[in-house]
Amino acid sequence: MNSHLPINSRRQFLQQTGMGVGAVALQWMLNRESATAKPPVLKDKPHNDLLPRAPHFEPQATAMISLFQHGGPAHMDLTDPKPELSKHHGMDYSGDIQFSFVNEASKKLFGSPFHFQPYGESGTELSELLPHTAGIVDDLCLIRSMHTGANGHEVSIRYFHGGIPAVLGRPTFGSWLTYALGSETQDLPAFMVLSDPGGHPVDGVTNWSNGFMPSMFQGTVLRPKEPRIFNLQPPKHLSGPFQRQNLDFLQSLNQQHLEDHPGESDLEARIASYELAARMQTAASDALDISQETASTHSMYGLDQPETRDYGTRCLLARRFVERGVRFIQLFHSGQPWDNHSNIKTGLASICKKTDQPVAALVKDLKQRGMLDSTLVHWGGEIGRLPVTQDHGSPEKAGRDHNGQGFSIWLAGGGIRGGMTFGKTDEFGHRAVENIVTPNDFQATIMHQFGLNHEQVVYTHGNQQQVITANRPARVV
Repeated sequence: MNSHLPINSRRQFLQQTGMGVGAVALQWMLNRESATAKPPVLKDKPHNDLLPRAPHFEPQATAMISLFQHGGPAHMDLTDPKPELSKHHGMDYSGDIQFSFVNEASKKLFGSPFHFQPYGESGTELSELLPHTAGIVDDLCLIRSMHTGANGHEVSIRYFHGGIPAVLGRPTFGSWLTYALGSETQDLPAFMVLSDPGGHPVDGVTNWSNGFMPSMFQGTVLRPKEPRIFNLQPPKHLSGPFQRQNLDFLQSLNQQHLEDHPGESDLEARIASYELAARMQTAASDALDISQETASTHSMYGLDQPETRDYGTRCLLARRFVERGVRFIQLFHSGQPWDNHSNIKTGLASICKKTDQPVAALVKDLKQRGMLDSTLVHWGGEIGRLPVTQDHGSPEKAGRDHNGQGFSIWLAGGGIRGGMTFGKTDEFGHRAVENIVTPNDFQATIMHQFGLNHEQVVYTHGNQQQVITANRPARVV
C-alpha cells in the first residue's frame, strides 16, 4: 500500500483508491446484500434488497426484454391492415378525432402506402416494412387493441411504465418486477437499460425511474458506446494482489465500523460490496464481449450492416445479459423516431430498416438456444397514429398525428401463446373496439407470466400501500 497516502476515513479511502468499478454499477452494488440459498416468498412487508424471491405461483417467465419504440408506430402501416381505410383514401372521416396538432389537422383518410400480406402458419398479415418480423410471426401474440385514452407521448409513456397516466414519481415497471422477484445474478444489475448513442428517449430518465422505491430498484444505464462501463477494470498498478490488499483493508474498516455502530443493517451489505465489485469486473467484461459470438450470429443481428449495427448490438447484448441472470432489460431509442408526423413513407421505412432485422434476430436466437420459453420479449410504443393525414401540402410529405385510442404491440415467449392476434380496432384503425387492453392490463399480464398476482405486489410508501396498477382495474389478458 502507498504509505504516504493519508487515510482519515472510509469515505476518503474509497475516493483515493481506484477499485475499478463504474460509478453506476457501484451505486447499485452498494445497496445489495449477498443472496441466500433459498429465496424467501414475496410478502406484503416492504423489503430493501435484491435477494431472489419466490413468486406467488409457478412462473412461466423468469426474464424480460422490453424493446420500447418511442413515438408511436403507425399500426395501420405495420401490424393492423385496414382495407376499408385504403378503399376510402382521400375521403373525409365522419367520426370524431382528437388532434394534437390542430393547425395541421385534416379529416382526409390516409390509406396505407405499404402492402400487407399473410405470413406463417397463422396467416397473420404484416406490412412489407417488416420482412424479418414476418419470419417470426408464429412466435408472436399480436395485440391490436391497445388503448391509453390519451394522445400525448409523456402521459402514455408514464401510463405504460408507472401505471398511472401522466403522473411522475412512480416506480417504472422494471422497478416493480425487480422489487417483486429480486435478482438471479449476484454479479450484474437486476434491471439494465441499453440506451441509444443519440441520447435519451423522450421523458428521459423517468423511463427507468425507481420512483418512491430505494435506488437499488432503478434501471442501471449501460453506455451506448465503448467503454460501456467506465473504469470497469482497475489501473494496472492497483490490480491483482494490490487490489486484494485494498479489499481486505476496506473489509476490516467496515467490520470495525459495524462493531462501533451496531444495528446499522445496511452496513453488512457494504462489507461484501467490493467482493461483488471484483466479480462484476469479470462478469460484465464477459457479457459485453460480443467477439465471442460467431460470425453467423453477428450477421443474423445485422452487425455487418451500418443501418442495423447499433440496434443489433444492443439486442445481442440483451440476450447475453439474460443468459447471465439479469431479470429485466429495456432498450430505448434516442428521442422518438416513430413519431412520423410528416414524410411517413420515408421516415417509417427508415426506422423499420434499423430495427426489424435485430428484433427478429433476438426472438430467433432466444428460441434456438431454448431461452424463449422463459424469456418474455415485448415490442411496442406508447401510442399509435391516426387514420387521417396530417396535411403538409403535397401527398409525399403526408404523415399521421398521435392516437392513443387504438394501436398495436406484440409479445413473444415467456409462456405467451404465439401465432395469434388479440383484439381489434375499428375498420379505419382509429379506436380499439374488441378486447380492449390498457397498460394496466398489460402490466397485470406480464406479472402473471412471472408467477405474480399484481394485486399482491405491494410497496408501502409513507402511510399508503402502493401496487403496480395503482388500484386501477386490471385484468390478465
